[in-house]
Amino acid sequence: MTASASRDLTVTEVRLTPVLVADPPLLNTQGVHQPYTPRLIVEVVTADGITGLGETYGDTKYLELARPLADRLLGHRVDDLNRLFAEADEVAVDAARVSGQVDVGGLRGVQTADKLRLSVLSALEVACLDALGKSLGLPVHALLGGKVRDAVEYSAYLFYKWAEHPEGVTAEKDDWGAAVDPAGVVEQARRFTERYGFRSFKLKGGVFPPEEEIAAVRALAAAFPGHPLRLDPNGAWSVETSLKVARELGDVLEYLEDPTLGTPAMAEVAAGLKRAAPSASDQGGGGRRVGVPLATNMCVTTFAEIKEAFTRDAVQVVLSDHHYWGGLRNTQHLAAICRTFGVGVSMHSNTHLGISLAAMTHVASTVPNLHHACDSHYPWQSEDVLTERPAFEDGTVRVSDAPGLGVELDRDRLAFLHRRWLDDDGALRDRDDAAAMRVADPGWVRPAVPRW
Repeated sequence: MTASASRDLTVTEVRLTPVLVADPPLLNTQGVHQPYTPRLIVEVVTADGITGLGETYGDTKYLELARPLADRLLGHRVDDLNRLFAEADEVAVDAARVSGQVDVGGLRGVQTADKLRLSVLSALEVACLDALGKSLGLPVHALLGGKVRDAVEYSAYLFYKWAEHPEGVTAEKDDWGAAVDPAGVVEQARRFTERYGFRSFKLKGGVFPPEEEIAAVRALAAAFPGHPLRLDPNGAWSVETSLKVARELGDVLEYLEDPTLGTPAMAEVAAGLKRAAPSASDQGGGGRRVGVPLATNMCVTTFAEIKEAFTRDAVQVVLSDHHYWGGLRNTQHLAAICRTFGVGVSMHSNTHLGISLAAMTHVASTVPNLHHACDSHYPWQSEDVLTERPAFEDGTVRVSDAPGLGVELDRDRLAFLHRRWLDDDGALRDRDDAAAMRVADPGWVRPAVPRW
């Protein structure tokens, strides 16, 4: 009898707990983060009383799918994940959630029915793997084939930022202060380095005119010579602006992430940089290397989007996200495809808690071709649902060898953050950066793209 057969791995209960978590006033091209962001905490309980943890987006469109998908797990074993994914298509998605949306090639976010289902399935899969690992006494990375590194490197995620949320908005204040110019960005990077030891930096752009963001990256390069730098304007630029910025910063950027919107436009930028590269050799000191790679977490978020992006050489680095892709095993599949086509791979991050950071760290530890530090919002999050926060040391997170994910739920904190969600009148249960910006600027409208 196998070890797993000697235990009852049948799922008897799935608990779904939406929470609202404090978020700083971080700026992006759409607006500003709301004072609280929704997340969904998933608990999968086996007949033996083992509880596995997962986490994903907590907006209404995900909550609508969470219960019917979770119900598919009941009565199945936590190691019966292929069946769950095969049955997921039978769960209907409200047509209003996807009607009229352009849903491929990075022209919108997670909008298709499949993408919405996968974002919920990711949390169920992680929770099942956590429960299975605890039942077998194995870490999640062992269930994925074993780790190839003992620590995973993360990048400091820099944002243009207000000192606090607009007047009248209740939220916990942070001690980071404002960052709305190059000096503020550099000071933010210094604090990240002092607190967590990060060795690479990513700036969320698309907030100010490109010239100001070029100046910020140049200031970072001067303050941290030799450190990898990334810039991500979330598709806010035209092809022409993207080429201009890439040429201006080609000597200091590790990669430029989603400078323009959609695979065809990204392919134009990549082709333009490739054409310019031979003439960019130094001719008496004035030339710059312009072959900066293009990265994405917008053009390639499903397997169906890979073919166009790779055959057109539109991207050279894919930033995976196990929430988008449907979990840790699909993340490994993506990494294998990227390796086959010579495309780099790293990890994207949205606002997340420690359960997701632990899951990211486990799967990242198993990917051989992970040559770029991963993104993580986690240092910005002052609240969590865990008894102990995962720690950054020298810009890395150690890979836990404890059973499962190696994290434990703090039920008092979970109840507190869930109570905040219950007490909300609905205004914050769906993330809307444009709505948050209108608190400070009533005339704000979501900018059309390209913005510059």
